[in-house]
Amino acid sequence: MSLPPEKASELKQLIHQQLSKMDVHGRIREILAETIREELAPDQQQLSTEDLIKALRRRGIIDDVMKELNFVTDSIDQELPSSPKQPVCFTDRQSTLLKKTNIDPTRRYLYLQVLGGKAFLEHLQEPEPLPGQVCSTFTLCLHFRNQRFRSKPVPCACEPDFHDGFLLEVHRESLGDGTRMADSTTMLSISDPVHMVLIKTDIFGETTLVASYFLEWRSVLGSENGVTSLTVELMGVGTESKVSVGILNIKLEMYPPLNQTLSQEVVNTQLALERQKTAEKERLFLVYAKQWWREYLQIRPSHNSRLVKIFAQGDCEDHANLLCSLLLGYGLEAFVCVGTKAKGIPHAWVMTCGTDGTVTFWESLTGHRYIHKPVNPDESPVAEQPKPLYPYRTIGCVFNHQMFLGNCQPSDSVEICVFDLNDESKWKPMSEEAIKSVCAPGATTSLPPFPPLCASTIDASVTSNEIEMQLRLLVSEHRKDLGLTTVWEDQLSYLLSPALASYEFERTTSISAGNEEFQDAIRRAVPDGHTFKGFPIHFVYRNARRAFATCLRSPFCEEIICCRGDQVRLAVRVRVFTYPESACAVWIMFACKYRSVL
Repeated sequence: MSLPPEKASELKQLIHQQLSKMDVHGRIREILAETIREELAPDQQQLSTEDLIKALRRRGIIDDVMKELNFVTDSIDQELPSSPKQPVCFTDRQSTLLKKTNIDPTRRYLYLQVLGGKAFLEHLQEPEPLPGQVCSTFTLCLHFRNQRFRSKPVPCACEPDFHDGFLLEVHRESLGDGTRMADSTTMLSISDPVHMVLIKTDIFGETTLVASYFLEWRSVLGSENGVTSLTVELMGVGTESKVSVGILNIKLEMYPPLNQTLSQEVVNTQLALERQKTAEKERLFLVYAKQWWREYLQIRPSHNSRLVKIFAQGDCEDHANLLCSLLLGYGLEAFVCVGTKAKGIPHAWVMTCGTDGTVTFWESLTGHRYIHKPVNPDESPVAEQPKPLYPYRTIGCVFNHQMFLGNCQPSDSVEICVFDLNDESKWKPMSEEAIKSVCAPGATTSLPPFPPLCASTIDASVTSNEIEMQLRLLVSEHRKDLGLTTVWEDQLSYLLSPALASYEFERTTSISAGNEEFQDAIRRAVPDGHTFKGFPIHFVYRNARRAFATCLRSPFCEEIICCRGDQVRLAVRVRVFTYPESACAVWIMFACKYRSVL
C-alpha cells in the first residue's frame, strides 16, 4: 500500500528521529573506517555497497536498528475489532506494557497506562489469593470516542495490581479530517472525556458496578514532552456517591510525540471556557423550562399534581431511557412515558407509535409489551369497554431526544388518553430548539456520547453445558440428603431443548411456535401408564446454585426434584441465549417421569 507524499514524508521524519537517537550514522562511519583499514587491499580503490552491508550485519548494527524500530500498542483486550493498519509508533525495548502491532501512521494516539491502585479500604483485610484459587476480581472498562477497552481482571485487594495500557485514537470525526493527524490545537477542541468504569466480579460470576469516572485527558497537551502522571480518586455509586472507593495511578502519553506542546495556561483557559459555556446553556434552558412549566400550570390547576418531570433520575427511568434509545436506533418512533402505576406509584415506561396509529407500551424492567386500546368516555355505560392489561394508571408527559410533551388533556388516565402527539390541545410541546441547546450531540460536555454495543463474549453451548452439569450435581446431592437415589434419562433431557428455544422465541417476539410438536415428542417418549411433569423457568444470570435455590422455592418444581415413586427418571436441560454486552437469557427445565400407581 502506497502512502501520500505528505504522510510518507512524516514517516521518514519519524524514522530519521529514531535513527538519530541511536546515533546510527556515527556507528556506520566508525565501522566504515575500520573496514577500510582491515579489509581494503592495497590494489583496491573502493568498497562496494554489498561489502559495507556485510560488515554492518557482521557487527550486529542492522539487527540493533530493527530491534529498536518496534511498533507498539497496548497489551489490552480491545472489544471492538479494527481493520489492519500500517505501523508508525516506536518505543524503547525496555517497555513491558507495549507490544508489537500495526497502527495507522496518519492518526494521533493517547496512550493511557494504569500503574496500580491504592486505598481500596473495603478490601484491606482480604488475604492474598493462592495460585489457582478463585477470588473476586476488579476489571477496568474504558470508553473513548466510539472505542471500548477492557483490562485484565486483577484480584480485589487494598492495592489492586492494575498494570494495563490502552491505546486511544484521537481524531476529529467531521468531514475532511478523517485522514489528517490531529495537532495540539485540534485535540484541545475535542471535549470528549475518557469514561472509566470499575466492575467487581465475585466468585460466583456476578458483576457489580463499583465506580464511574470521567477523565479529562487534555492536561497532557500542556505537559512537557506530551507525558503526564496523575492520580484519580474513584467515588462510589448510588447512596455511596460521596464515599471514596480507591485511587488509581494514571500515566498519559501522546503517540507520536507532539512536535509542539501548548502552555498549561492555554489548556486551563480552554477547559474553563467550556465549563462556563455549558453552565450558561444549562442556565438558559432552566429559565425556559420554568417559563414552560408556568404556562402549563395556567391551562388548569390540576396540572400541578401531574407527573411532568423535566429533570428526573432513578432506576426504572434509566432502564426506560436505554430501551427508548435502542428502539429509536432501530428506526421506531419511541418515547419515554412518565406517570404512575397502581396505588399512585411513580413509574416510567416506553411507548412506540406505529405508522398505522397503533400505540404500544413497553415495560423496560420485564420486556412485556401491551397494545393501548383507548376507552371512549362518551360511550354508553352499557357498552362493553376493553379492559386494559397494562399496569399503568396515569401519564404526565412523554419525551425522547428531540421532543418533550406535557399531557394537557382533561384527564391524565392512561385508559382514555389520546396519543395524537401533534394535537397541541392535548399535548403541550417544549421548544425543539431549547431541547437541542442542551441535548444535541456536542451541545454540552456533561452528556458524553453513548458507547457502542459489543458482541457477546459468552459461548452459549459451553455455558449451557456447564450450568446443566452443575444442576445435575445439585439435584443428586439434594436427593441424597433426602435418602433418594437419582437416575437421569439423557434422551428425555434432550427432548426438552426445543421447548426452551420456543419459550425464548415467544418471550422476545410474543409469537408462540413449536409447542404442539414438543408435546407430541413427549407423548412418544413417555410409556403408557407413566406420568410426565415439567417445570420451565427463566433467569438473566448464570449462577447455577442461585438458580437452583430459587427453583426449590416453587412447590411444583420441588415436587419434580424430590419425586418419589416407581421407575422415577429425572431430566434437566439448560439453554443459554446470548445478547449484546454479554447479557443472556437462561432457560432451565426440570422434568421427571414415573410409573403411575393406582
